[in-house]
Amino acid sequence: MPAEPPAASAAARALLRRALADARSSRVPALSPYAPERPFPWSGPGLPWGRGGRPRSEAGDASGAGAGPVASGPRTGAAPGSDTAIDLARWLRLSLAAPPGTSGRMRPVPSAGALHPVRAHLLIGPGCSLPPGRYAYDPRAHRAHPRGPAPDGVPPGALLVLTVTVSRTVAHYGHRAWPLLLLDAGHAAAALALAAPPAADVLVSLDADGALLAAAAGLPGALDWPDAWPGTEPGLPLAAVRLTPPGASAATPEPLSAWAALPRAASPAPHPGAATAPPRELATVRRLLHQLAEAPGQPEGTWRPVRRPEGVTDGALETRRSAPPDDLRRPPGRDLLARLLATARTAGPAGPDWTLAAGGDAPALYAADPDGPGLRVRACGDARPALARWAAHQPWIGAAGAVLLAHGCPGDAPPAEVRRSHLAAGHAVGAAQAHATALGLRSRPIGSWQQADLGAAWGDTPGRDWVVHGLALGAPPAATAPPPSASRTTASLTAVGRSPGPAPVTTSATATPPGEEERP
Repeated sequence: MPAEPPAASAAARALLRRALADARSSRVPALSPYAPERPFPWSGPGLPWGRGGRPRSEAGDASGAGAGPVASGPRTGAAPGSDTAIDLARWLRLSLAAPPGTSGRMRPVPSAGALHPVRAHLLIGPGCSLPPGRYAYDPRAHRAHPRGPAPDGVPPGALLVLTVTVSRTVAHYGHRAWPLLLLDAGHAAAALALAAPPAADVLVSLDADGALLAAAAGLPGALDWPDAWPGTEPGLPLAAVRLTPPGASAATPEPLSAWAALPRAASPAPHPGAATAPPRELATVRRLLHQLAEAPGQPEGTWRPVRRPEGVTDGALETRRSAPPDDLRRPPGRDLLARLLATARTAGPAGPDWTLAAGGDAPALYAADPDGPGLRVRACGDARPALARWAAHQPWIGAAGAVLLAHGCPGDAPPAEVRRSHLAAGHAVGAAQAHATALGLRSRPIGSWQQADLGAAWGDTPGRDWVVHGLALGAPPAATAPPPSASRTTASLTAVGRSPGPAPVTTSATATPPGEEERP
């Protein structure tokens, strides 16, 4: 019988249980000094995108935007026939590039307070609009920085490894940071999957081994990073996305292992002393994420195909944003809510369960109807004010038109389930938000939850069914009708066929100003 893997050891499980209980507790994070964003760590020339997303041989764009030096080397990445090459510029612009006119926010739909901890490492084979090799992507400048060559015989297409840097999120959220980092990585994976070219096959892995992901990206392991690259912030790998160009097979075995066999790639520029989070909290979060990412039994991970929800266009991806709370007060129609619930459920079949808390004239909790495409009542009553209390005391949630809820992940869940539940929840909410935008709805992710034991609220065994993530939804403001009142502050649930739910809840916190980061 094989030995128990390190991440499943008794000590690791005990640390995870304590950290999960602490993140879900009512303990408020200590205030920390503002943590500015660090400069992009890979300095030197980046590759600007020419027409069609291909690198130009000139020094800078013809338009003058993002002008600068260009990495040298032949343009050998495109497959025969330029129309078949994967347009990496378009892919990254629709998914991870900093949207213009948004105060420098790195993504339009942050799930962890707009702190943007996710970094992308491109592993490019033939058939793409960049030459084969390793690259680091700068989302502000929309540039790819070369970091090393590709292995011989690498299959066509692109692999993208997603890592997270933790110091800025920990400085803002303290002990609640690490679940948000997982959610944010899931959002980024969804953005990449939805932005994939229509003709390309896209696969997402949320459970590949972290050490293998790091080696494939040319990065040190989490434990070796401080000695290997002193003065730089570790990037902890959590997920990967794979694109295969038209006509190429996506069935190539072990896509990560070929890249992991290469030597370590170019290192980032050091920026010592920039972290403001307490060293102990930083070390704890990094240790937790390292343990969660260990998957020695199946290092290559499970690769699942992803498709855009019906009606989601490039325009919807470009315009999706976190809506101000005041734009979320009108309840969407039940047919639209049913479609969004179906999108969340099918985006991550191995992830958490899903429920809708809806307002309106007959507020209730809804689940998917097992006999058809609609909704069935799971519990009667208005759960939204209770959700507002559970979500860092944000009263605007009590007046939202509806809230899509991912829930599950028991308090004693093993590391693989904790990682999968949070990454899959972030991925599914990302897909649901893009679909909501395509349907003309307003939306806003809700990442931080405390004491949100949904199962206990229904009268089930406590500690087994926790809210992991949420998406507030609202219909477009009516031209003639005022929004519903936000003065309702009590909530009670009566589950269908069950005993009454939680006691009434009162919320008194001040609403977060539109566009500001929530402070849990």
